Amino acid sequence: MELEKYTQRFAADLTAAAALGDKHTRKVAEGLGGAAEASARLMLIAALSDLAAEINDALDDREVKLVVRDADVDVEVRPVATASPRESDENHTPNFEDLTGDISRVTLRLVEQIKARAEEAAAANGQSLNSWLSQAVQGALRNQQEWRRRDWH
Repeated sequence: MELEKYTQRFAADLTAAAALGDKHTRKVAEGLGGAAEASARLMLIAALSDLAAEINDALDDREVKLVVRDADVDVEVRPVATASPRESDENHTPNFEDLTGDISRVTLRLVEQIKARAEEAAAANGQSLNSWLSQAVQGALRNQQEWRRRDWH
């Protein structure tokens, strides 16, 4: 899916709205239009990622994945990969992928620049910011668990 036609339309609409103003207003709107295109692209990718997550929640046998390439987003629909059952091991420490349970909501305050970079990284991975942050936390906890194991042995 080409996002450029949507972001260009957004910039054109902004310029058209500014046409009602004076020469200075039109010039400012033209400058903002270019800058707003990048922001609009990120918002579209985030919205598409959230939509894909909602669709995935509704599907049982398939998953929707967004693949971001430059200014384009490709949608892939794949069968859900089933994990092979683990052999029982008394010494097995569950990893974070093994854990299930209730989902809790948390409020996270970030500096705007860090949030923007996180949104870009999430979009580049075809994920919502929420999913991307959740995986980042899981990775940090996994690393911490590995360090503790090394310290104990």
